[in-house]
Amino acid sequence: MSEKASVAFSNASAYEIYVGRWSRVVARQFVTWLSVEPASTWLDVGAGTGILTQVILDQCAPQSVVALDLSEHYLAYARQMITDERVEWVVGNASEIGLTAPAFDAAVAGLVLNFVPSPEDMVRGMKDAVRPGGVVAAYVWDYGDRMQMMRHFWEAAIAVDPSARDFDAGTQFAICNPDNLRALFAATGFTDIDVIPLDIQTQFANFDDFWLPFLAAQGSISKYFRALNDDQRHRIRQQLLRQLPINDDQTIHLSARAWAVQGRR
Repeated sequence: MSEKASVAFSNASAYEIYVGRWSRVVARQFVTWLSVEPASTWLDVGAGTGILTQVILDQCAPQSVVALDLSEHYLAYARQMITDERVEWVVGNASEIGLTAPAFDAAVAGLVLNFVPSPEDMVRGMKDAVRPGGVVAAYVWDYGDRMQMMRHFWEAAIAVDPSARDFDAGTQFAICNPDNLRALFAATGFTDIDVIPLDIQTQFANFDDFWLPFLAAQGSISKYFRALNDDQRHRIRQQLLRQLPINDDQTIHLSARAWAVQGRR
């Protein structure tokens, strides 16, 4: 993650409410799919609030996990939430892992590839960090299509403000596409490359449960949302009220897709 991108991830509690709750569900599917052996050593790149790290601890019986992230604030939050002695928390740049020798059986990255200046450098660094035969894997939201929570936001924003199209994560993040993920791993020299969709249900108790987390502007919408005035935000809110599938009991049932990729060194 770049210094610039880290500004978009400055409030760990807000992130958890905004998209962390859904990332946790996807992470469980992702880790199950990897099928890494127990007692393995893991590198979690872009560990953030520790969501993927916690799932690794819960599901994989790892020997150890090194959790790396550029955001000191997010890692401070993660340290408070996760006190397992198998975890080492490291503040650092995802594309500058800088190990002197391969040290890990698995290197993973959850929802971070699209936020780094060079996904190629990051994936190459992850490859260098794993032993021969080790697995490198990542997952990203399908911003352009099936991550409905964010698609609804951007469609509402563009309806109110056509200039929002220039900030739409669906067009900004070309890497969040199965063909591009596969091509990235192939260009980096991996074998046994596989790409799959990870689909989950995202259910909101009511409109406020959907809308209020956006106000903290964490992640992909932050640059656009923080520049809006109160009137613009109100107009987007009203547009969302018109377009969201709100049920009679006020719940909102959406779905979300992430694309996951893995390869062997």
